[in-house]
Amino acid sequence: MAEPTPRRHDPRLRPAPLLFEPAEAAADPEHFFDLESIEDPRALLARATELTQAFRAATDRAMEFQAIAAAQLADPRRFDRLTAADIAERAEWTEDYAKKMVEFGRDLMRGTTAEGRGSADPV
Repeated sequence: MAEPTPRRHDPRLRPAPLLFEPAEAAADPEHFFDLESIEDPRALLARATELTQAFRAATDRAMEFQAIAAAQLADPRRFDRLTAADIAERAEWTEDYAKKMVEFGRDLMRGTTAEGRGSADPV
């Protein structure tokens, strides 16, 4: 289970960098961040763990930006605001999830979080 996302006032841990992969390497289905070339199982475990943590951190951060964007798009002060159904369609979510993401985004923009509820995940 993923750990809660650090809040704005908490220092963010910097995960291992996700290095850019050249197009020819990315085209090879067996190639994944050069993990296939690591022969030492200890080194492989360490690097794979770093990548796992980096992807989790990137996912959490991207989800926060999704929530903020959803809240901004649903802002009733916008003349071009979108409904939860419209946001859900654009993001390929269910309408209920879009509503939760809008609320989560509003919490993030206000600086309040789900810390009291135990998780940064909007569901």
